[in-house]
Amino acid sequence: MQQPSNLSYRHVGGQEPLMGKTIDAMFREVAATYPDHDAFVSIPQQKRLTYATLDQAVEEVAKALVGLGISCGDRVGIWATDNAEWLLLQLATARVGVILVNINPSYRTEELGYALELAQVQALFLIPAFRSSQYVEMVHAICPEVAECTPQHLQSKRFPSLKHLIVYQPEHPLQTQCNYTGFWLWQDFLAQGKGISSEDVAARGCSVDMDDPINIQFTSGTTGFPKAVVLTHHNILNNGYFIGQAMGFSAKDRLCVPVPFYHCFGMVVSNLACLTHGAAIVVPADHFEAGATLHAIEVERCTAVHGVPTMFIAELEELEKKSYDLSSLRTGIMAGAPCPEAIVRRVMEEMGCREILIAYGQTEASPVTHITHPEDTVHRRVETVGINMPHTEVKVVSSQTGEILPVGETGEICFRGYQVMREYFDQPEATAKTIDEKGWLHSGDLGTLDQDGYLRITGRLKDMIIRGGENIYPAEIEAFFHKHPDVSDVAVFGVPDPKMGEEVGAWVRLKEGAVPDPSWLRDFAKDKIAHFKVPRYFWFVESYPMTVTGKIQKFRMRDIVQTWFQEGTQDLVDKREETEM
Repeated sequence: MQQPSNLSYRHVGGQEPLMGKTIDAMFREVAATYPDHDAFVSIPQQKRLTYATLDQAVEEVAKALVGLGISCGDRVGIWATDNAEWLLLQLATARVGVILVNINPSYRTEELGYALELAQVQALFLIPAFRSSQYVEMVHAICPEVAECTPQHLQSKRFPSLKHLIVYQPEHPLQTQCNYTGFWLWQDFLAQGKGISSEDVAARGCSVDMDDPINIQFTSGTTGFPKAVVLTHHNILNNGYFIGQAMGFSAKDRLCVPVPFYHCFGMVVSNLACLTHGAAIVVPADHFEAGATLHAIEVERCTAVHGVPTMFIAELEELEKKSYDLSSLRTGIMAGAPCPEAIVRRVMEEMGCREILIAYGQTEASPVTHITHPEDTVHRRVETVGINMPHTEVKVVSSQTGEILPVGETGEICFRGYQVMREYFDQPEATAKTIDEKGWLHSGDLGTLDQDGYLRITGRLKDMIIRGGENIYPAEIEAFFHKHPDVSDVAVFGVPDPKMGEEVGAWVRLKEGAVPDPSWLRDFAKDKIAHFKVPRYFWFVESYPMTVTGKIQKFRMRDIVQTWFQEGTQDLVDKREETEM
């Protein structure tokens, strides 16, 4: 039996020490150092805050939280798109030791109710509406008591912890057609802090410890119902700092942030990476728009941009229609899903983002565990997700035995380090299934390590397709078809099959003008990848079911396909010849 290499898990030594501070302590130091530098720019709100003015606004919100009766350790939810108020609440809750609960803007009533119940939220901040979601109406639907009470006296049968609802409109005056009975309006909320002194706020801050929980984020829901991840100051502050270090951030940098704040990508990878280095956060729109993102980079002279692959694909398509001056771009991060080589290369060449980095991790790890570096070869930046972050251990283990695997063998990726979550809130059994007794976080992702410690992601345990005993990794097939010039995007997943157990299915988005004919995809794959990896089923689609962050929800694709099969809509399906099975 081959013995595992001692590089199968490795700890990078000699790194910069971890910070033993709270988020607010770090922010105050940076604000004092760069008071006149831009800290936050919201293009849709036409708002620009320096570090000094941001610090003052955070203090006002912190006083209001104290005045409202929110105590250390209480949970305050925010259900909104990216705006200045979101950032103020992120920093103000950290200042007074309140746990901020991030709620997905795409949630509907049952998902909202689930989140409020699971996290036992005591106050909820929200905007009136987002796209087709009427937030105020949805709150009325699950909490009807709000229509018959004053803001000070909310008592909900379903949500006994919920005591306050605060609504604000970041761009326009509040919509008059909404019934705001029982809601605090933003200015009324701020008025609750009038009798609270800075000394009162400082006293609250002095009781906050770096190991205290400060944030609850819900898992993204790409595989099912989300869980509530509890993260501490120490978790996310250090993760944001080391991400900024990897990008070479300084107070001269300006980061375009089209990713949502509610997600770890926006709140930590973007916001805290900037705030720990004196850099500027630039919000191009309240939700992702490719044109708005490129416009923001141009007019604000952004040096960096973040996004998931689908966002970068949309930006590249926008560049084919209209030119933008992106000459200020230097770096950025692509993360959140497998990053196809063809897309990474195009971002480097067509967007001029030569130092684009690939990051990998998960919400339970605050979120980044691995990242590439500018000095890495292009091959490593497109074929791997880099090496483990400072102070992070990684190992690849057998999903059957738990034993560490030799270098180069595929297994489950596990992490251990400062960024591992405290727990899943009020879910001890789920926590124990994810973090073992030795402190290793089991990611559920599959990958390999090379001799230099670079990690390659091959898929998810639940995404892995087992076809007639063959293990098939969707990420490999997706990367292959991304090389075809007519393919804009592709998502591969397992389809139940009575003979083979599973077959390979693919949803394909084509570039404009391409002919939706599976034969040319199969011709493209012939003799290049094993025949059993070539999808038996192709569906040509205009869009995918996605999370707000742009992560593809393959479990929903599988459900939709099952419905198509049950309805007998075989015209949507093109099958591979049986002789190739």
